[in-house]
This record gives sequence, C-alpha cells and structure tokens, in this order.
Amino acid sequence: MAEHPEVAAAIVARLSAICLGLPEAWQERAWTGTRWMVGKKNFAHVVAIAEGWPAAYAQAAGHPGPLTVLTFRLPQARADAPRFRRAPFFRPVWFANLVGLALDAGTDWDEVADLLAESYCVLAPKKLAAMVDRG
Repeated sequence: MAEHPEVAAAIVARLSAICLGLPEAWQERAWTGTRWMVGKKNFAHVVAIAEGWPAAYAQAAGHPGPLTVLTFRLPQARADAPRFRRAPFFRPVWFANLVGLALDAGTDWDEVADLLAESYCVLAPKKLAAMVDRG
C-alpha cells in the first residue's frame, strides 16, 4: 500500500464537533488518523483501516478494512460489560479500559457523543470533568 488511508473529512468533522465542545479539549493529527486530547491524555482516536494497516487496529477490530474505527476509554467496570465485546464494538489489548467502535452508516451518533463525554471524564482532571453535562 503506497499511501496510508485517511479518515473521511465528514467523520472527523462530526467527531470534532463532539470532542471540541468539551472543556479544554484539543485536536491533533496522530501517527495515523486524528486524536482528541485533554491535557496530554488521548480520550478519542479515529483511524481508517485499509489492507490490514495499521496492523494493530486491523487485528483488534478483526477486520482488514476498509473500515473506520474510533477508540475511547471507559471506567474499567463499564468497559468490561459484554456489550463492548460484540460488534460494532471491539476491545484493543493495549489499555485495559480501551474500547473500539467500528463507525458505519448505522452508527448511533448520540451514543458516540455520550461515550466520548464519558471517555473525556475518565481522563480529564476532576475540575474539568465536573464541568461536563452528562445529563
């Protein structure tokens, strides 16, 4: 594969609208894809998988691509819930509380917003997490 796949601009824009609405969150290009941070902690990362690259994501998602995936953090007990081990979710092995989600036409974007707010709150300083409306 000559070039690495890019996440569709519309997906990055949709995730940016969610993530950048959180206190002091910021966005940057990652080694692949785009990630959103609070302080120096990554609370969301979107990656495009194609032809088995990036290998760690393709293996974790159980799919060689093309596929767009989002990873985020949850409280450990919640991340261990059975629903996060079934499609469209998957469990990467590099952090115990990391959850992945395959994004497609059926993605529930309200749920994505809730999951990303929760991920942010797991990693943000308590003062910032307290500012998040998790209604």
